[in-house]
Amino acid sequence: MQMGEVIRQRRRDLGMSQSDLAQAAGVDARQIRRYETGDQQPLLTVAMAIADALQISVTELAGRPSHRVNVTGDWWASWQTSRGGEQKIATQPVQMRQEGDKVFIASTRRGLSEEEGGYMWSGELRLWDNEILTGWYAAEDGSIRSKGTMYLVLHPHGVYMEGRWVGLGYDDSIMTGWASMGKTSEDSEAAMTRLLKGEASRQ
Repeated sequence: MQMGEVIRQRRRDLGMSQSDLAQAAGVDARQIRRYETGDQQPLLTVAMAIADALQISVTELAGRPSHRVNVTGDWWASWQTSRGGEQKIATQPVQMRQEGDKVFIASTRRGLSEEEGGYMWSGELRLWDNEILTGWYAAEDGSIRSKGTMYLVLHPHGVYMEGRWVGLGYDDSIMTGWASMGKTSEDSEAAMTRLLKGEASRQ
């Protein structure tokens, strides 16, 4: 793919106009038009500014694939939690939307009933080196104050993730537990089972 096509396609994917991109990159909008039509090629410093504005690398801007993992789509998340001293595993559907190295995540249904402490939440993650996701989450339900952090390791084939969460519980206590995600509820729950078995074998 030629650079002009990359600029145009990525700009549209991000919902940016040529003027938006020009302003973000600090160039004239007429230049963006020239780059997209292939009439001109940007200088390296300008290409770097455009790549930053488009949230891609200069290599990707030049039309070379990055082999970057893309986690956009529907996933299932499983969380090890407890309430009243009783362990619970909550599994719920979530949606992820990746923009460069940023990943926006939100639950689409509770994993536990409200009576059991289930709630809706959203957060933001960052993808590091195509294998690690770190970030935060916060409850969307107004009456619940839960919020915290997530650390997830992505399987090389991108089928599931495993890690931990640390956060503020419903009673304002600091809690932690295993976390897993998969493309299906079965994948997520299988990953959680492996984490729990591994923990049991270390005790």
